[in-house]
Amino acid sequence: MPMSGLRLPQITATIRLVSGNSPFMTLTFEDFQPGPFGSFGPRHVTREEILAFAAEFDPQPMHLDEEAARHSMLGGLAGSGWHLCSIMMRMMFDGFLGRTASLGSPGVNELRWLAPLRPGDDLTLDVEIVEARVSRSRPEIGIVTFRNVARDAAGAALCEMVSPLMVARRVGAAVKQGD
Repeated sequence: MPMSGLRLPQITATIRLVSGNSPFMTLTFEDFQPGPFGSFGPRHVTREEILAFAAEFDPQPMHLDEEAARHSMLGGLAGSGWHLCSIMMRMMFDGFLGRTASLGSPGVNELRWLAPLRPGDDLTLDVEIVEARVSRSRPEIGIVTFRNVARDAAGAALCEMVSPLMVARRVGAAVKQGD
């Protein structure tokens, strides 16, 4: 089933920048310091997109069938956890990754689904920087570890993901700091 029916709404973001530079600059490793980083959203989730994602990628009854979902441990129709992760990724990209000197991620350290994603949820994504360190083997790269928490409108945490991201350093940063 093609995903063309899914819409990608605009989101708003609040980001704490380390430097006083324009919010439209390319973010490099030096812009990521441990602590709260930003909140992104809201992102409205519809019943239709939950069903479309589930039909294509996770066709379990609790994601596709209202009656079967009511009798599941989720107690009603719920979006796939993988759908929620995909939405989180999009929110990160729209919020800051799209303008970050990202070199990719080596993977996800931790992923926990804490509560079901429901039709009609308005999601926000809270991003915290857990660690920022220079790569020992490649000093021109920094490794930033993020803790991302997706929340519904009531503030309940639905998913938590901890993941590192490799980020380019500013030109000459490794030489200036003697790394």
